[in-house]
Amino acid sequence: MAFIELDPHSPVPPYEQVRAGIAARAGTGELTAGTRLPTVRHLAEELGLAVNTVARAYRELEQAGLVETRGRHGTVVTARAARVPAEAQRLAQRYARDAHRLGIPPDQALALVAAALQAPVESHP
Repeated sequence: MAFIELDPHSPVPPYEQVRAGIAARAGTGELTAGTRLPTVRHLAEELGLAVNTVARAYRELEQAGLVETRGRHGTVVTARAARVPAEAQRLAQRYARDAHRLGIPPDQALALVAAALQAPVESHP
């Protein structure tokens, strides 16, 4: 299955179809916050588009705050695009920093979160 589908008969320009397709997948949760997008070159090749066409779509997504380019780490979906509350994103980043500081490996940190999410929620008066 392709990363996104283009309609060659659509009057909508290809870059806009790419932009809208990625934004829609992020908005529905199919692409979660932090998901790394294919490289511009890879997606252009997959879709049969010019590299500049996909680059324009990524630029527009970045200008809208829906993706973030992290240099060699690629382009990732932002929490805003995935409709994650800003507070939840801040708490996740704080937990990740604290886990790293404590020397907890990522797989163990994720297991701790999964266990905490499955435990009954304690109410505090």
